[in-house]
Amino acid sequence: MKERKTRLIHNLQDHISYLSELGAEFIATPDSTPGPSASSGLDLSALEALIRRCEKCPLYQTRTQAVPGEGSAQAGLMFIGEGPGHDEDAQGRPFVGRAGQLLTKIINAMDFRREDVYITNVVKCRPPQNRNPNGQEIEACAPYLQQQLDLIRPRVIVSLGNVPTHFLLGTRSGITVMRGTFQKHAGIPVMPTFHPSYLVRNEQNRELKRMVWEDMKQVMELLGRK
Repeated sequence: MKERKTRLIHNLQDHISYLSELGAEFIATPDSTPGPSASSGLDLSALEALIRRCEKCPLYQTRTQAVPGEGSAQAGLMFIGEGPGHDEDAQGRPFVGRAGQLLTKIINAMDFRREDVYITNVVKCRPPQNRNPNGQEIEACAPYLQQQLDLIRPRVIVSLGNVPTHFLLGTRSGITVMRGTFQKHAGIPVMPTFHPSYLVRNEQNRELKRMVWEDMKQVMELLGRK
């Protein structure tokens, strides 16, 4: 219990410091009336600019450029992956390689365009050799992702693979166990599913594609698009 309280205090201190960097002059509490923070001062473009300059963890030393995310600031649907890969690092955009092309096809099949949704990752800089981000890197980027969630306020989150699923849901269960069933993060429904790169690596496995589409059909139904 003491360790958990200490961790919460450290997270709060880091969050306050982060908000100060953005120029925030107040912190909304759960009981407060929603203010203009999402439309003035703390807007998404300012947050993305801050992320591009970030040097909070060693990944900034090896990146080409940070990848904040892209899409609609009013998106009802948000996709969260683990971290940028080679193509994303080069272009500064999320999910633009082979896995990204597949994700775009999935989004289009759901009757959305990429610009209708918001796409981002848990960490905003590419880990070397595309390895999974470590705890230090995730902790450094966590306030950025949380602020993206606070600003966009999506109706549904799709977590792509183990890393975002573990982060959002506080679980260590594998994606094979977690996928297909809605969970919640801060009151927002979360649908865990396979990462598109996993589908690319197993492109002959039609069953995996079928399972992902079944997951997306549930998301569409929740959003009233089925």
